Amino acid sequence: MKRFPILFLMIMTFLLVLSACGEQSREDVVKKLEEQQAEMAGYKTDATMTMKTGKEDQKYQIQISHKKKDFYKVELASDRDEKGSQIILKNNSGVFVLTPALNKSFKFQSDWPENTSQPYLLDSLIRDIKADSEAEFNTTDNHYVFKTKTNYQNNQSLPFQEVYFDKKTYAPVMVKVLDKDSASIVEVQFSNFAQNDSFKETDFDVDENMAMGSTEDTAVNATEEQPTEPEESSEESADAEVLYPEETFGSSLFDEQEVTTENGTRTIMTYKGEKDFTLIQESAVTQPASARETVAVNGDLVQLSDGSVGALSNQKLEWTKGDTTYHVASNELTQEELVAVADSVNGYSVK
Repeated sequence: MKRFPILFLMIMTFLLVLSACGEQSREDVVKKLEEQQAEMAGYKTDATMTMKTGKEDQKYQIQISHKKKDFYKVELASDRDEKGSQIILKNNSGVFVLTPALNKSFKFQSDWPENTSQPYLLDSLIRDIKADSEAEFNTTDNHYVFKTKTNYQNNQSLPFQEVYFDKKTYAPVMVKVLDKDSASIVEVQFSNFAQNDSFKETDFDVDENMAMGSTEDTAVNATEEQPTEPEESSEESADAEVLYPEETFGSSLFDEQEVTTENGTRTIMTYKGEKDFTLIQESAVTQPASARETVAVNGDLVQLSDGSVGALSNQKLEWTKGDTTYHVASNELTQEELVAVADSVNGYSVK
């Protein structure tokens, strides 16, 4: 009779061990993610990125292609503006930001995406998890969840992120980028994640991807034959709403000038005070394919809070949103402050 309690305890201990074996630890999940990452020759996935930074949420549809090791293509299309679609491209020649509809491209000598967090790239998410020894780890019925620190070089206002992986496939499911109060500011929802090794070299070629703007090229050629069209386009551009920054770092609008150009209206705003800077807003120009050129940038690309991708160099930041190009320049603002000013020009139209 005395053997029964001992046998019972042995059985319970065995069941507890089996139960424990079924639960993956943080280390187990990280190891599995690393193994899967090493085995993949490449992947494709779709994503929806929601930016909760303005008066209204903005959504971007994203298509991501990655070929091991350093080939990336990220296509970002705004739900609000088809002309604002941009492509971030990385190949053996460097890193490029393309706006095919405008026949416009920038080239960077950059460590992107290794130099900063990217909420829609699997490699970046795994890198952030591995880099944060204090990362929190939890599970739900269907997901493994990590809460990690982020690495946004020019934006310290989004210090954390929650990353959700599918328990069965270990594919990324969702990312929430959080502010200092743990409010979700950027959300990325993944779909159709699939390993893929069928990429061609042309998939990551600048000229091939810029050819996506062929319909705009046709429109440009048509306007050359019909001289009345550019005037109508300029009038529409001239009526575009002028936007002002909410973040001015202690400076106030000192002067505002409007200059009429052959492409529309250029608005030059000068801010003076604690830190002087200049903000220029003008109609984006669609270049014909024959005049297409890639502008080399001695700096880095940055993703603004509205999803736009900008070119940051020295004391200047340039970005395009829809039919409008913006420039902010200053000898006194830091690069992080330049980004903050640009971020605050998000639908704000009151001086």
